Amino acid sequence: MTTRTWRAPLRAPALAFTDGRLEAVKWLALLCMLLDHVNKYLLAGAEPALFALGRLALPLFGFVLAYNLARPGALARGAYRRLLPRLAAFGALASPFFIALGGLGWGWWPLNIMFTLFVAAAVLWLVEVRSSSAIAGAIVLFLVGGLFVEFWWPALAYILAAWLYCRRPTWLRMVGWLGAAASLYLINDNLWAVAAVPALFLFAGAPVALPRARWIFYAFYPAHLAALWGARALLS
Repeated sequence: MTTRTWRAPLRAPALAFTDGRLEAVKWLALLCMLLDHVNKYLLAGAEPALFALGRLALPLFGFVLAYNLARPGALARGAYRRLLPRLAAFGALASPFFIALGGLGWGWWPLNIMFTLFVAAAVLWLVEVRSSSAIAGAIVLFLVGGLFVEFWWPALAYILAAWLYCRRPTWLRMVGWLGAAASLYLINDNLWAVAAVPALFLFAGAPVALPRARWIFYAFYPAHLAALWGARALLS
């Protein structure tokens, strides 16, 4: 008579980043964003490869936001209270150049990516509070805020799904995260955003460590839009 041994189901892999590796993800995201914007604003979208690389920027930046806010004690340490004013301030600084570069509905819509990250972080803050009124507020903010920001609801869903996975990795949450990444197809008309997820798992184990540059990513966003606006004016 043979006995069967019970085996625990395979657990979903956790993501653990050192600060140096997470910094490398931010620099990669910044590079993808810069190449995408050069292609969009200076090359009239003529380079498909640069467009494809650009589809990785939002998923990478969104993951960094989600990972940092998923750290234990983020709410108690005041991470949200520090982050939200910064995102709003640099989003406002970038807005004149973002609008001047054109290609927006009614001259201003949607709001730039800093506001996408702002709305996502605010939704996560309300989810963390966990009261019934806060959860209701998170749902309303997700639905209303997603209407006004770049990459709309798929971007917010992606960041929320990444946050949930980082907090407690399960296969169901992995499916949700990949599904949210795939939903960016509605905006991008391709599935390059999905490639960011396996890329992040590779980065988590990569032998790379970059020093932290706290403000450069905030400042770079309005600065590079201003530089692109000026360069385009000179070229034309």
